[in-house]
Amino acid sequence: MKFSVLGSTEVVDGGAQLELGGVKQRAILGYLLLHANKVVPTSQILQAMWEGNPPPTARKMVQNAVSGIRRMLAANTDPTTTPLLRTHRPGYQLRVDVQSVDLFVFRSLVRDGRSAISEGAHALGAERLREALSLWRGRALADLVETGICWSELTALEDERLSALEDRLDAELACGRHREITPELEVLTATEPMRERLCLQFMLALYRSGRQADALRVYRRTREALIDGLGLEPGRGLQELQQRILEHDAAIQVPALVG
Repeated sequence: MKFSVLGSTEVVDGGAQLELGGVKQRAILGYLLLHANKVVPTSQILQAMWEGNPPPTARKMVQNAVSGIRRMLAANTDPTTTPLLRTHRPGYQLRVDVQSVDLFVFRSLVRDGRSAISEGAHALGAERLREALSLWRGRALADLVETGICWSELTALEDERLSALEDRLDAELACGRHREITPELEVLTATEPMRERLCLQFMLALYRSGRQADALRVYRRTREALIDGLGLEPGRGLQELQQRILEHDAAIQVPALVG
């Protein structure tokens, strides 16, 4: 049985996608998967499902959803790997093999990629991070987000994705692949105009591609977005890169050696 949360919520068993039930059952399953192998208090589930304003029947609704999830899990075609949803005071615990949940596979690959990068193996690190990012099929729990769910865990997950993406782009730059990633960075910075690390990477990729004027234009655009959106000047990193581009600083040229 395989679980997917990096996109719409999906459970696949024996190659077949399972029916997950109504919105509340899907949401409780998704929430427990985000906290897989941990005890999740019922009060925390109620807060997540009803934003602190549960109806009088909320606990019964949670119990019914849990029963539905248990029936689905019990239908697993491989009984040796059957996930287990336990009642564990003060709430519930969904016990699964972490390799069966795409979120935890993603995190494992990200750790491997960052470890490789820290050891100077930038090409291997970039490869592992690309593999990790390929697991994303859209926003985490996208089907639930469409119903209005906006848990803090989902915001944190999006930041995890972007951080892994930025690490991968740094590794690509270290490998001298600035021209290859320039189109991707153009799209990303249009989507995330105030994310300074992406803008810094775009400026550096443009400069190393011989497009100094375009790199400086990105700095001006980013500065305007930050001032208009947050009332802040760019951080020290962006300001220093702008100055180094103006000075043609050798320190920001294409690395002589790549890993």
